[in-house]
Amino acid sequence: MRVFIFLIFLFFITSCNKIALTSDSNIKGLDTIVDFTSVDTYPSFTNCDSIIQKINKQNCFRTSIYTKIGEELKKHTFIIKDSINETVLVDLLIDKNGVINYQSLQASNLLKKELPKFDSLVQASVNKLSKVYPAIKRGIPVTTRYQLPIKIQLKN
Repeated sequence: MRVFIFLIFLFFITSCNKIALTSDSNIKGLDTIVDFTSVDTYPSFTNCDSIIQKINKQNCFRTSIYTKIGEELKKHTFIIKDSINETVLVDLLIDKNGVINYQSLQASNLLKKELPKFDSLVQASVNKLSKVYPAIKRGIPVTTRYQLPIKIQLKN
């Protein structure tokens, strides 16, 4: 009889962790997969802030930044020896406070040779840009990288 009671007691002790005393059905699973390659809302200038659709807001930002940098570059006169027809890539970093920072310029050796100060002119143009509303990811302002292609067509 003692052996039988001991076995029942041992059974209850080892099976206690398998019996759920509370229901976990109310606990929702967390969405832990975060796509860091995209944002919920793109950065925007003041004139683009009222646009709701994501694609239209992105296009407005792109158009605004091209226009503002283009206006600054048109103020300068360039003297070249050979014709230039290429696209340069300007890497920008828009921090979570909405400040646009110039990172680098990717250009061919011909452009660097013909226009050695072009890099500093683009940097000055970027520095003159106004503060923007930063990109939003899950309701939080985030830092984003933006690559701006600029088409350069100069004839001698």
